[in-house]
Amino acid sequence: MQDSSVNLIDILRYLATKWKWFLAAIIICVAAAYFYYASTPYTYERSAMVVIKDPANKTTSAAGLDRYDNQINNVNVANEILQFRTKTLMRKVVERTHSDVSYVVEDFLRDIELYRKSPCLVTFIDAMPESYQQFTMTITDSLTAQLQWDDEEGTQLTVAIGDTIDTPYGQLHLARTNFFSPQYKDEPITVTKYPLSAMAASFLARLGIRQEEDEASILKLMVLDSSPERADDVLNALINIYNEDAISDKNQVAINTAEFINERLVIIERELGGVEDDLVDYKRGKQIVDISSTAGRYMGEEQKYNQETIELETQLRLANYVRDYLVDPNKETDLIPANTGVGASVETQIQQYNAMRLRRDKLIADSSDQNPVVEELNNSLRSLRQSIIRSIDNLIVNINVRLRDAQSYEQQAQFRVAAIPTQQREMLTIERQQKIKESLYLFLLNRREENALSQAMVDNNARIIDETDGSSFPIAPSRNKILLLGFLVGFALPAVWFIILLFLDTRVHGRKDIKNAVNVPFLGEVPLAKGHKGGMVHLSHESNADSKHNAVAEALRIIRTNMTFLGRHTPGSKVITFTSFNEGAGKTFVAAHLAQTLLAAKKSVVVIDLDIRKGSLSRQMGAKGYGITNYLSDNTIAIEDILIPGDGQTTPDLLPAGSVAPNPAELLLEQRLDDLVATMRERYDYVIVDNVPVGIIADASIANRIADITLFVVRAGRLDKRQLPELQEIYDQKRLHNMALVLNGIDPKHWGYGYGYGKYGYGYGKYGYGNKH
Repeated sequence: MQDSSVNLIDILRYLATKWKWFLAAIIICVAAAYFYYASTPYTYERSAMVVIKDPANKTTSAAGLDRYDNQINNVNVANEILQFRTKTLMRKVVERTHSDVSYVVEDFLRDIELYRKSPCLVTFIDAMPESYQQFTMTITDSLTAQLQWDDEEGTQLTVAIGDTIDTPYGQLHLARTNFFSPQYKDEPITVTKYPLSAMAASFLARLGIRQEEDEASILKLMVLDSSPERADDVLNALINIYNEDAISDKNQVAINTAEFINERLVIIERELGGVEDDLVDYKRGKQIVDISSTAGRYMGEEQKYNQETIELETQLRLANYVRDYLVDPNKETDLIPANTGVGASVETQIQQYNAMRLRRDKLIADSSDQNPVVEELNNSLRSLRQSIIRSIDNLIVNINVRLRDAQSYEQQAQFRVAAIPTQQREMLTIERQQKIKESLYLFLLNRREENALSQAMVDNNARIIDETDGSSFPIAPSRNKILLLGFLVGFALPAVWFIILLFLDTRVHGRKDIKNAVNVPFLGEVPLAKGHKGGMVHLSHESNADSKHNAVAEALRIIRTNMTFLGRHTPGSKVITFTSFNEGAGKTFVAAHLAQTLLAAKKSVVVIDLDIRKGSLSRQMGAKGYGITNYLSDNTIAIEDILIPGDGQTTPDLLPAGSVAPNPAELLLEQRLDDLVATMRERYDYVIVDNVPVGIIADASIANRIADITLFVVRAGRLDKRQLPELQEIYDQKRLHNMALVLNGIDPKHWGYGYGYGKYGYGYGKYGYGNKH
């Protein structure tokens, strides 16, 4: 029988009755939102667009190298984004732009960042990068300013603008700017030196990088800041320093190559000088001035193979130098010298190895050795280094084969010049060594110049395609959005609160709560009555039962009408008993006003106060002296002795409770009570009996034998819904005669339940209800 469905209309009506709370909450929240808006610094957005230059395509004949090159190119843009987000790079940006020093002036509630527009710039001469310092600078006139620290001593100094000042926190230098003007006179400016790492982290948190397309290398860089000028400077410095670091990384390969060539040149120069000295000494010792051309034809052939041998030995020495460099454990982490003339395929592998190592070093600097990309690059580097060593080994084997062939042909030619003197052959050997050294020396000099030229031609890594730009209007805070949010919060908070109270409330508030829970006949509901304090003697003329503009009277007329339908199965129903679950339900109030309603219908009515323990109705009517208790306990007392007559129009006759009896339950069992009620049946059209609450004491059940109709009064807002099954049980067990329910004290402003009596032109809203009825 219990219906737990939620009626949305009822909830909306219920919330509408709390409009004052909603209004107060909305006013408070909107005011708080406006205060937040007025005190929040402006936020500006600046953006720039750059394109990351793709590495030049390189051809290679080594198997498997394409896989490494493609891998590097695939992660190229992602790596560049990570480099833009590094703390090291942002620290350099903050240092270059001096963004760790803030100049703030208060405009009403909002702080305004001046940055370079400050009338004076402060240089912290001996402050550490991670130090924090804050003071207030107030310009007193065109030459002096006052500095004040918020410390325990309240340090305050008056200093000259343009001088270097010794302060308890270190040396400072104040410099006048082009924005120095009288408008800043006596205007406090808060100067703050933030830790470098903290400002770098702050800018990184406000830095946005977006790749315009998945396959594109175009990046959009965005910075949010309270100063548009500072945001511009930070973005420009970020791009410039990024390019500078990229150029430095690319030049590192050329620097290592130059060091390798210079080391080789020193060694070859020393060896070449030694060979030349040997040749001079040999000619002087053997007294040889000129070489005879007697064996010209044979010597030409020997010269040909001799030249080939020299070239092959040169290539062999270079290959051995590079191999020694590769297998040297001390140089395992260094970049491999490039442009050494060991062959196009090996040179290509060396260039790819160097590019891969540079990217691996950058990733380690920005993350850690445990980065999966770093581990994969380490494996690729080891594999590529071994591939280079194998290629050089193959090259050395090839050169050795060709060298042996050339030497063999040379020896055959030497045999044909057997007539050449021994001294001449020895001199030729020395000259050949000289040519080898000289050829190697000239080759290295040429490579050194080529390396220097390539170093000078290194280009930027990122090219700006859209300069730093942005709106001159702040993007935050948004006044309309904040005020709308404040309005919504102000509306939502009381709504949520009252809905929670609504669903946690287990009390009966309207007829829907009763009719969905029990099937006891429901006669009607009585609204809250304005100014009622407990009895009908306090009713004003506006609240009289015969008033046609009284909501209580109208409700009681409906109950009177429904009561006639209830008694149609019991002809002659005259005795109407009122009871309830507990005190304060308003049964006395309803009984008294129902009696007035019946009087207004030209019925004769008598009211019996059987609540002989408290006698609430009797007290409210001002009845004193004898009453029911006296009549039941003393056979000499007649009905006329205790009957208080009314005026028959607005006040019914009354049988008061009488004196407080020590044995009320026994008195109610007396036959005189039945005789009394029988007499009242004959004299009056209706007998209204105000009984005691049921279940508390036995009086109600004892006295219920005299009732034709029992009206069980339920007070809205006081009866717990969990008591309704007990009410149903009383009805099912017929413990009360002809039982029906009356809901008293209904407040339509609480739930929206019940009737507003709109068809009669009345509304409950203008009536209040007093204390207990």
